[in-house]
Amino acid sequence: MTDTLSASRAGSDAGGARWAAGALAALAVTLTVAGTVVQLSVPREWAPWPPFVPDHAAGLAFPLTGAFLIRHRPRLRLAWLMCVGGLGSSVAVMAVGLQNASAAGGDLESAGWLRVAAVAGWTVAACTLSALLPLLSPDDRLPSRRWLPVAVLAVAVNLAEGVRGAVRPAPPTSRYPEVVPNPLAVEALAPYNASLQAGLTLVMNACVVLGLLSLVGRMRRAAPAGRRQIAWPLSAFVVYTAFLLLGQDYWALVTIWTAAIPVAIAFAVLRHRLYGIDTVISRTVVATGLIVTVGAVYFGVSALAGLLLSDYDQLAGLAATLAAGALFQPLRARLRRMTDAMLYGRHGRPEELARRLTIEVGAREPANALAAVTSVVRDGLGVTGVVVEVGGAGADGPARPEMRVELGVAGAEPRVVPLVWHGEPVGRMLIGPPGPRRFSAAYTERLIGTAVPYVADVAHAVLMAADLQRSRERILTAREEERRRLRRDLHDGLGMALTNMAMSLSIARTNLRQAPSAADALLLDLRSGMDAVSQEVRELVYGLRPPTLDDLGLARAVRALAAEPGPPVEVVAEGETDALPAAVEVAAYRIAQEALTNARKHAAAGHVTVTLARSERALVVRVRDDGRGLPAARRSGVGFASMRERAAELGGTCLITSPGTGTQVEAVLPL
Repeated sequence: MTDTLSASRAGSDAGGARWAAGALAALAVTLTVAGTVVQLSVPREWAPWPPFVPDHAAGLAFPLTGAFLIRHRPRLRLAWLMCVGGLGSSVAVMAVGLQNASAAGGDLESAGWLRVAAVAGWTVAACTLSALLPLLSPDDRLPSRRWLPVAVLAVAVNLAEGVRGAVRPAPPTSRYPEVVPNPLAVEALAPYNASLQAGLTLVMNACVVLGLLSLVGRMRRAAPAGRRQIAWPLSAFVVYTAFLLLGQDYWALVTIWTAAIPVAIAFAVLRHRLYGIDTVISRTVVATGLIVTVGAVYFGVSALAGLLLSDYDQLAGLAATLAAGALFQPLRARLRRMTDAMLYGRHGRPEELARRLTIEVGAREPANALAAVTSVVRDGLGVTGVVVEVGGAGADGPARPEMRVELGVAGAEPRVVPLVWHGEPVGRMLIGPPGPRRFSAAYTERLIGTAVPYVADVAHAVLMAADLQRSRERILTAREEERRRLRRDLHDGLGMALTNMAMSLSIARTNLRQAPSAADALLLDLRSGMDAVSQEVRELVYGLRPPTLDDLGLARAVRALAAEPGPPVEVVAEGETDALPAAVEVAAYRIAQEALTNARKHAAAGHVTVTLARSERALVVRVRDDGRGLPAARRSGVGFASMRERAAELGGTCLITSPGTGTQVEAVLPL
């Protein structure tokens, strides 16, 4: 019950706040429009100049924007400052119009009191909009407690200027036909009024600059998303401050830009994708910096060359052009890096992204590195989601992806970026749309270009790890199948033969005394059985390791293979090939045997060369024929797979290529 009452009371308060803000906005707009109409209707000699000042823009833009923000966030202090400050500006506009109308009608006393009302309205607007609003933008609080004295000073100096304007002595002359008297004038301030006004104006301008610096400090400490949020009010206040400091000659531009400030603050508060402010600011900063710097260099070099080469004007112009051209590209790159750091911070820089990817790639195994790299890419690009598919469509792999890592939501129409490793497709990366921390298009392209090689490297490593795992599984399966075959042969073949031989011996022993002739026949059968068992044992031993390796050694065993029917085979042995590890000998013999079989059956070769080259670290088995070579669309058969697996089992490699004519099998077997 209490929660329901609290919610109802909160909703009622929010509704009341919206109505109050709407009423303030309506009143401010009405006063501003009415005051403008009055100002335009007075006689020309009493018309204010310039006809439009920042108060006109503030009286229209700030209350409307403040009411709009209060509708969404009723407790936003920024919005209430906008409404109150805008109302103060509208009061100033209306009071100035009525003051001039009264003075034109001859009622100077009323005009004097209306001038005091205009000063009061201006003071309210200055204290809220000029003093407090920059310090509270865009998150509705001061950057830190250290800025509280600045806020107090800004309000105090604007109040002091308002009091000075209210009690200033009447000037001896005026641009109007008559001097409007001041009913609150303190004539004793006459000798000090000009100096006091100049000093207060200087301090007020300094407070405006400090408010601008507070936004710069916020941007430097903020995360990339916060930088984009602060960029809107910062850009608006920078231009406003620049025109303000240039003086009253630029008040028309100050007035126009005053209307842009509340809109920029609204964008920052609502943070609705921020409408590409990073692109606008980046290009503006780069273009402005290039124009100013290159122009200054050009004219400076021109002036210097003109002094030194007064009789050679063309050389002076050429020197200035060359100097400006040489400076253009380095300056452009420097300004772009500066704006990137300002808008996105180190977190989104291509160099920082590359550093983070390097760390992740080096710290994890391929499967885990792929997930980590995908996370870094998604975070670095600032998108809603990233999907990395290894293998599959578009890569030299199976129909379905070998591995798929998805972080976030890539959306219905993600951007597809192919992953290519040294010319070989290894997968693809799907990039979702920009998230809240949106980068400009050019910046995103640089980040993607930085990330793709790292992701492709990891994808290739994943494929290689998967191939290695499958190879290990095939090797394990083959080993277990070999053990099963040996067990079956030993149990069903050799075991049964030995059992029969034992039974035959028992029977022959029994018949030896009673029927010697029958025992002799049994012994003859037993002798034949022993020959069969011996042959079976030899076959089992040959299946485990070719006997010719033990009898002849690797080189001569390969020469024995070369002597079999078929095209002539030349065997070349380089280095010592006798004292090799047993596993290396078997793998080299089987690879050479399979390669020779393929050359004899499928290559239509006229000559085959087998090279056994031993180095300190490895044994290289190379079988080269001059046959028809590999077909364009070949499929790896059982023979090719077995050769690769035998090399992979020892940690080596086996490449099957067609260098020019014929086929070459080259296996590198580590020792």
